[in-house]
This record gives sequence, structure tokens and C-alpha cells, in this order.
Amino acid sequence: MPIIIPRDLPAYQTLIDENIFVMDKERANRQDIRPLELAIVNLMPTKVKTETQILRRISNTALQVKIDFIKTSSHESKNTSKEHLENFYVTLDDIKDKKYDAMIVTGAPIENLEFEEVDYWDEMVEILEFAKKNVYSTMFICWASQAALYHYYGIEKKKLDKKLFGVYKCVLEEDSIITNGFDDEFFVPHSRHTNSNIDDIREIEDLVILSSSKDVGLNIASTKDERFIFLTGHGEYDEETLEQEYLRDKNSGLDIDVPVNYYKDNNPNEDISVKWKAHSNLLFSNWLNYCVYQRTNYNRERIEERAV
Repeated sequence: MPIIIPRDLPAYQTLIDENIFVMDKERANRQDIRPLELAIVNLMPTKVKTETQILRRISNTALQVKIDFIKTSSHESKNTSKEHLENFYVTLDDIKDKKYDAMIVTGAPIENLEFEEVDYWDEMVEILEFAKKNVYSTMFICWASQAALYHYYGIEKKKLDKKLFGVYKCVLEEDSIITNGFDDEFFVPHSRHTNSNIDDIREIEDLVILSSSKDVGLNIASTKDERFIFLTGHGEYDEETLEQEYLRDKNSGLDIDVPVNYYKDNNPNEDISVKWKAHSNLLFSNWLNYCVYQRTNYNRERIEERAV
């Protein structure tokens, strides 16, 4: 939330320059307040777990945020009860005429498929078009970021020689309100078989690479106006998520390495070393505060289409 201080206080401009949310008394007195409307398109098979993970990150702000959960209608979930989906989810058809301040589109464990081979790809395209026309700022996570970069900018994904799996050190490339307050180096969980080529992304005038590393390639990118945010990692993951994935694959007889930099001394018999939650919380709160709350129109119906 903003701090309210006199505009002529010496610290006022300094804080503005540092992207700290301040306002003067006059603006505060005439400000209208309403809850932010946030749509979460949950593509993960373990929907209840993913709901909880994302809501933990969203809750680390004093803003009021009203959530709508969106499911695909062209794909039947096998890991979530029909009752849960009927009680808590709507489809794109249900909200196609609604405007949202923000939207999150989650990843999905389908990156080995070509985009057009995904059984709900046509609906995914509709979701991406909806984000462009009906949402002020959208955050795409993991596979969703690859799908969005492909649909909006024609950037293909590339299969990796081996699964990228663990908690990786990433570095900042550019200053941004999205990463305001980040350390120069920070850690992010990654788990995927494919990458969007970072050199192709650098060629797109509309995009800015905010964070990367030699191990993961792209970590965070955004459009210059921060209306699209692309995250290739999983900062929303709980402490045990990578372990559960590791044990699942190991017990299934798959060739899976111990997740990098996850257990103490990289020993799966040791405790998990959590080193990503602080920066992840800051990322989500920065996005909601700076990219959404301060910029979205008070009248959501006036949100304009984002040209690509």
C-alpha cells in the first residue's frame, strides 16, 4: 500500500525515483478504492495444490483481490474432483465479456508436446486473445509463458538435452518495477524439458529480459509496458514440490537427477534448503502493486486492448 507524504518533502521524489509507492494527501483524498479483479487460469493437473501455492503469493499484499478460477472446457481434469471444479471454477465462455485487472495463467506438464498437439490448444489461443483484449496485466508461468511467446511473437520452444530440474541462481539484467527490491542474484525453482530461445526474445523490440542465467536461459521477461509478464520458473512452489516430483519420477523408474541446489549439500538424504520464497513473494506483490493497482482503470470496462 502507498505511504502518504507531502509532495514537497525532500524524500518524495527520491522515493518516486526508486519506484516506491507514495502519494500526496490531495491524491489520497480523492482516490477511489475497489478490490482488484484477478482471474487465475489453472492448467495444472493438481489444481487444489496449485491454487494454494498461488494464493499464498497473492496474499502477501495489503490489496483486496477478488479471485475467479478459470478451467478449460475442452480438457477433462483427471486429478481434481468434478465437484471441486463445479463449485469453484468457471470457463472462458462464462466470463468472455468480463474485464479483469489482472490474470495469471499457470504452467502445465505438457511441454514435450508441440503446441498444436495439446488437446486444448485452440482454447488456449482463445485465453491468450482474451488476455490481450480483456485484461490489463497478465502473468504467464512456465509452459504458459512459452505458449504466450509463441502465440504473440512466433518464438518457438526448443527441447533440452536433459530436464532442467532444481533451484537455480538467476541474475538481474535490467531494472524494473517488477523486480524492485530484488538482490542482484537470487534463486528460483525450475522444472521443464524445453526452453524459449533467449536470443530470439532479445530480437523482439516489444520485450525486455529482466532476469536470466547461463543454466536456465530466460527467467523473467516482460513487455515494455509490463502488461505481459513471462516467468519460466516456479517461484510459487512449496518447499516439498520438487521433492514430490523427484520421488514420483524415481519410483516410476524414470531417469531423473537429484534436483540441483535443492537439498543441503545436494544430498537427497538431507533437509531441503529453501532459498526462493522471499523473492517470489516480492515478485507477486510488485506486480500487483506497481503493474496493476497503480495503472489499471478504476472503471474496468475502460481497459483497452493490448496491441501485439
